[in-house]
Amino acid sequence: MTTLDQHLSGPEELTLFGRAALVLGYPGSPPEFSSTRDVDAILPLQWLESTGQHDDFWEAQQRTNEALAGEGLYVTRLFRESDLILTPAWFTRRVRIPLELRWLTLYRPPHTLDLILTKMARADENDLADLRFLLRQERFTAAEMQAAFARARVPEVSEIRRLFEQAQPRVLALLEARP
Repeated sequence: MTTLDQHLSGPEELTLFGRAALVLGYPGSPPEFSSTRDVDAILPLQWLESTGQHDDFWEAQQRTNEALAGEGLYVTRLFRESDLILTPAWFTRRVRIPLELRWLTLYRPPHTLDLILTKMARADENDLADLRFLLRQERFTAAEMQAAFARARVPEVSEIRRLFEQAQPRVLALLEARP
């Protein structure tokens, strides 16, 4: 994020999810989370619709990837909000990540539930480790979790919808198994 900030010439915002959001947005995240090689970010539809307004960001992203390629680091996992599982109000209540940079302001989704939802399109072993960590951050009841499932905006992609439905019992089981 520091390298991206150095390549920017004006203010920009990114909403992180994935392990970068866990490492930067939650104190006490496990050290192995820091081994992530990429940054996942959510691009709001209104941000994407502002033609030409973010050209500096795209150029800075390209220069950042070129500068960090030798280290195997990159900023390329940028998703439209409509491609992720999120609650409808995710954008209006984002939480600022306390990383002071010159041009770049970082956020994470507003509620741990939103981060949990983003992990439910795969639920592979890394995602399950992330889910266990997230479930320890706040106390949710099964009813609150099921309410989040019900109000989630799920992309109209049959594979994502199927994986989301399959992940629900696994997440509820993790919820019940937490200490």
